[in-house]
Amino acid sequence: MINKQVPDLATAVAPITDGATVMVGGFGDAGIPFELLDALVAHGATDLTIISNNAGTFERGIAALILNKQVKKIICSHPRPPHSEVFAQAFKAGAIELELVPQGTLAERIRHAGSGLGPFYTPTGANTALEAGKESILYNGVKMIREDPLSADFALIRAHQGDRWGNLMYRGAARNFNPLMAMAARHTIAQVDEIVPLGTFDPLHVMTPGVFVTHLVTVGRTNHDK
Repeated sequence: MINKQVPDLATAVAPITDGATVMVGGFGDAGIPFELLDALVAHGATDLTIISNNAGTFERGIAALILNKQVKKIICSHPRPPHSEVFAQAFKAGAIELELVPQGTLAERIRHAGSGLGPFYTPTGANTALEAGKESILYNGVKMIREDPLSADFALIRAHQGDRWGNLMYRGAARNFNPLMAMAARHTIAQVDEIVPLGTFDPLHVMTPGVFVTHLVTVGRTNHDK
């Protein structure tokens, strides 16, 4: 019998090892797996490379990992949203590496990895500092730079509902990067507000098929939702 549920958050993040590359879903505060990130802080894995839309805010989520000196590098589009002082201080101190990726390029690199595709070319970033070290071509008179697929060892994602097979449904804007990251990681860990019985979801409407999910843990709705 297929059952991807695990009993608690600590069990869910236990496979994450030192030096792992970890994708973290979310955009702004929507769809961020805060409870999984709290569990990862407690788990203590270090030298992590984090791939996410931003570098965390206040002292929670990704910022808590940085504050706990668990992150060696972050790959993101928006490292300095409001209240991102934890990242800023670590970066200024030389305690963390940063790779900036334009948001559309970040999503497409992740999508290519999850779809089993190779590199692609885009005009975004051409003739800027982001071009450094990258192959470029001229296509229809427009300079384009090569971007490679972006995969990860683990993805931490958040969904609204899941069933024991790992099929997921998201709520509104909380969908964002989560489905792409679920496809692009070798081991996807999803936190959900609730587990529903098999057959609840119309197969045509499933947003992330269970084949992309390794572990599933229920956290319910918490203070992070407020």
